[in-house]
Amino acid sequence: MDAVLFFKALLLGIVEGLTEFLPISSTGHLIVVGALLDFNDDKGKLFEIVIQLGAILAVCWEYRLRLGTVAATLTRSAAARRFVINLAVAFLPAAVLGLLFGKHIKTHLFHPVPVALAFIAGGLAILWVERRQHQVRIQEVDELSARDALKLGLAQALALIPGTSRSGATIIGGLFFGLSRRAATEFSFFLAIPTLTAAALYDLVKHRHLLSADDLALFATGFAAAFASALLAVRGLLRFVASHDFTPFAWYRIAFGVLVLLTAWMGWVDWSGAA
Repeated sequence: MDAVLFFKALLLGIVEGLTEFLPISSTGHLIVVGALLDFNDDKGKLFEIVIQLGAILAVCWEYRLRLGTVAATLTRSAAARRFVINLAVAFLPAAVLGLLFGKHIKTHLFHPVPVALAFIAGGLAILWVERRQHQVRIQEVDELSARDALKLGLAQALALIPGTSRSGATIIGGLFFGLSRRAATEFSFFLAIPTLTAAALYDLVKHRHLLSADDLALFATGFAAAFASALLAVRGLLRFVASHDFTPFAWYRIAFGVLVLLTAWMGWVDWSGAA
């Protein structure tokens, strides 16, 4: 693997890990950065699937004790069963809608300009939710009902639109529905495990013909970078929400979206061929 390819793999892995669990859209960043690096062909899309698995593994590692306890006590603990049922209920909306409309969305919306518009819209949504009076009725993830989980799953489904942010939709939806910041953030992490794993495995099977042993070093570099940076992002976000709201992420999203639209309008970057 040459130095340029190594740099691209490392950078995209870091971008994936840092953005996957923050409310700023990893997909949107990867589309834009991949376009700038000219790494958005079929091989690049397969690479994005692999590094996403690295980010998922970071959450599993961070919550390994909690997940291990749930698995070990599932047959005898009502709380463990409720946790798993809630994840399953929240997972379904995005899974069903993704199967029905995923191809259409990827064809028409996986481009930098639509992503930039979604960035701005999502930022405005965060500002609106943060300026509402936030009445907390659910302090911990274990207090969620199946109805709460379904509402969070419907919020997550909005992230099928690239640039919206899966974690952002779930977290901000959680705040809107009365979850504490920590509960909304942690449930977003937990929900990422079945959602992103299913999406990644589905795409890996679909694009298995592109897998090659020659790309092992490339994929390993991106996977490791995504794992390490995602672990930092997960821990950092939990510390952040303990004493801050999500307004800084809103302004970042708006600024990022405006910058992409400005480069397109001024002709500084030709986004027409980016997909």
